[in-house]
Amino acid sequence: MTVHMVQIRQEYRDALAQIERQALEGLDMVVVAVDRAVAALMERDVELASFVVADDDRIDGRYLETHQAILSLLALQAPVAGDLRIVAALLHVIRHVERMGDQCVTIAKMVPLDGREAPVDRELLDLIARMGTLVRAQVLQCKQAFATRELALAEDLALRDQEVNSLNREIFARAVAIGGDPALREWAMHMTLVARCLERIGDNAVDIGEQTAFVVTGLFREFSDASQVRIDHD
Repeated sequence: MTVHMVQIRQEYRDALAQIERQALEGLDMVVVAVDRAVAALMERDVELASFVVADDDRIDGRYLETHQAILSLLALQAPVAGDLRIVAALLHVIRHVERMGDQCVTIAKMVPLDGREAPVDRELLDLIARMGTLVRAQVLQCKQAFATRELALAEDLALRDQEVNSLNREIFARAVAIGGDPALREWAMHMTLVARCLERIGDNAVDIGEQTAFVVTGLFREFSDASQVRIDHD
């Protein structure tokens, strides 16, 4: 291999590594958005909620930037085998990042709907806060799993997600059980939408875990149904 070809190959490797960093940094943005959205909800902070909505432009921008970088890499290079799996997985990862940001926006938009005077149920708020903490941890874990290619850490996301799903059901049951006060009942229904958004963020974290497994093994399978396996022929 000539010096020129070695240089081209190194530039390609550097470009791929940079694209992966861009995508995974998007997950850091999601963690911040989750923290702010949940805090705005707990504190009834309309200003903070509006900041979450506005700041989603940065997450969308990261999605577009990374997506374009991947397309440019595919146009200029011809990734094969493991590198091709990484490129394909990163297209999914950055899409999940964008979806997580959208869920945070939906949570933030619940805040001004209720204002500062709506009655609340402390038990329901505590469940939402617990769910937010778990989902935040899932986002960090899926980033670590992909960055380190740790298959066991990726698969563990599905187990973590079971508690998130359980809390989602518990929140819905609590909201239904709340008494006859129409204002409290309306607020509780909003909290079920918040819980659904958090649950979807957790699902996206699991999906990123599945992409990690794909990169490591060359197989794609849904963690929730291990019988569904597709072999990647590259």
